[in-house]
Amino acid sequence: MSPEEHSAFWRKVQFTVDKDVVRTDRSNHFFQGENNPNVEIMRRILLNYAVFNPDMGYCQGMSDLVAPLLSEIQDESDTFWCFVGLMENTIFISSPRDDDMERQLMYLRELLRLMLPRFHQHLTHLGEDGLQLLFCHRWILLCFKREFPDTDALRMWEACWAHYQTDYFHLFLCVAIIVLYGEDVTEQQLPTDQMLLHFSNLSMHMNGELVLRKARSLLYQFRLLPRIPCSLHDLCKLCGPGMWDSRYIPTVECSGEHPDSQSCPYGGTSTPRPCSPSPATTPSQSPAPTPSPDCKRTSKTRDIFTFRKQS
Repeated sequence: MSPEEHSAFWRKVQFTVDKDVVRTDRSNHFFQGENNPNVEIMRRILLNYAVFNPDMGYCQGMSDLVAPLLSEIQDESDTFWCFVGLMENTIFISSPRDDDMERQLMYLRELLRLMLPRFHQHLTHLGEDGLQLLFCHRWILLCFKREFPDTDALRMWEACWAHYQTDYFHLFLCVAIIVLYGEDVTEQQLPTDQMLLHFSNLSMHMNGELVLRKARSLLYQFRLLPRIPCSLHDLCKLCGPGMWDSRYIPTVECSGEHPDSQSCPYGGTSTPRPCSPSPATTPSQSPAPTPSPDCKRTSKTRDIFTFRKQS
């Protein structure tokens, strides 16, 4: 980077940080008032991080992540290094410029297909706009910071940092919100813009404790599935034996969606679904059973709802 480019980069970062910090969490008494020194501390932390990690620099929304850390730790140096660790080691922090964001949205779509087929069907009916899941981008990018009060948001962060049985607990939190507060979307068949408005209006009006309990329940149900599609293989990397679990490890089944690969890269099995015979014929005819049309689909279009354990 030339000196001129470096100067332009720094001016842009400083301008964006200065614009963001003065409007971050001003309702919090820790940042209230004019010339509040804590706002200046937050500004220095963000500028220092941009220098520390120039490849990332500063992304809009980082101030939302620093603010609760600073108000809790109340030390500039410790907060800075905690924020560094947050950005480096936490999988549920994504940059909108990062391919990781699209990967997480793909996992979330697959979870919805598996656990909320009716909602996923509605998204599919809406087309590409619906499958973009615009209503939950902020949830993932800001770790639910703007959806819940700080106390609830920090509890969710800690639950994600625990990495209990999965690195992707934040995605189960997303599904939990949709389970608890998304019924109107499917009942009223809301279009994409109204669906975005529906979930945006829930900000600071959701029960964080209820969402956490539901997310834990969904993770438990996921762990009890006899088989999981290979598209969700990464969610189960930490599903190994643990002190408090049943030592049950689900089988990975190939979804058949690997166009550039002859075999499943995750080692998933490909077991065909049982076919139901055609309507019964008279005993004198007794032809060989004909597979139903539903059974003629290839593994590429396998209905992964069948992976759910029946009660």
